[in-house]
Amino acid sequence: MKFTRFEVTRIISARALQISMGAPVLVKTKQHDPKLIAMEEFEKDVIPITVLRD
Repeated sequence: MKFTRFEVTRIISARALQISMGAPVLVKTKQHDPKLIAMEEFEKDVIPITVLRD
């Protein structure tokens, strides 16, 4: 599934919030910034978030 730029932003920001609140990181990384970690997870397609469209 191809995401719109708005969906990508929403997915990454939601995941960054989860990481900042203590959720486990799903990739091995040297990053400490939740936004950068979330972007890395998105690139590797491991974010456990589903997009539903009407």
